[in-house]
Parts: sequence; structure tokens; C-alpha cells
Amino acid sequence: MSRPRVRRHGSQKLFDGGFAYSAEVSGASVLHTAGVSPLDSHGDIVGPDDPIAQVRYAFGLLLVLLDERGAAIDDIVKLTVYVATSDRTDLAAVWEALAPEFGGDIPPAVIVAVTVLPYPGQRVEFDAVAALPGAVLA
Repeated sequence: MSRPRVRRHGSQKLFDGGFAYSAEVSGASVLHTAGVSPLDSHGDIVGPDDPIAQVRYAFGLLLVLLDERGAAIDDIVKLTVYVATSDRTDLAAVWEALAPEFGGDIPPAVIVAVTVLPYPGQRVEFDAVAALPGAVLA
């Protein structure tokens, strides 16, 4: 299978925050994930109340999910990160732990503070949109 063509774009008119404001996919199907929580194989939260440990673990699970569908980190078109917090420093810490995973090619993303997530001790959850391999149009 050929890799989908994902092109990320900044903006000439919006603030340059060092990230893409949009992404486009040519000739590929699109995968929408459910929320990916930092759950181990027994359904227990990994790193209860530790957002950084949960970022690392849940992002690894997201990559496993993408791999199961033939996609990879570079195929992420849009990422949403939910953080159970009322503290902006938690949001910054989560972003600082996550951003290096993309090696400088960060997809359009949003990090959202929420009041609570489904599992006791859960502080982080991801959902993503990714391009799936298939016929690539020029």
C-alpha cells in the first residue's frame, strides 16, 4: 500500500504558533478514533493522576491503534488532547511532553481542559483523525 499524502499548512495571516493550522489529505480514506485512554490490558489507569505518564502511555496506545489500521504518526491529520484540569500549567506540561513525539511536524491539534474524564485518576485522553494508506492521487 502506498502512503497517503498529508500536507500540513501554517497560515500567512494567523499567529505563527509553530504548528499547522490545517491539513489536507489527497486520495486516502480517513480514520476517526474514539477516545484513547491510558488503560492497561486489565482496564486499569496507568499513572493515576499523573498527566505526563498518561500522555506517554496513551499516545503509545494511539500509535498501536493507528498501526492496526496501517497508519502511522505522520498520517495524523488532526489531534485532540483532553486534560482533566483547571490549571493551565498542566496543559503546558502535557503539550511539552507530547510535542517532541512529532519530531517537529506537529499536525493541527487542540488541547482542551475538561472537568473530568471517565475513569478515576484519568487525566488525559486523545482522539485523532488520520489518513489511511491506499491509492494516492497526484
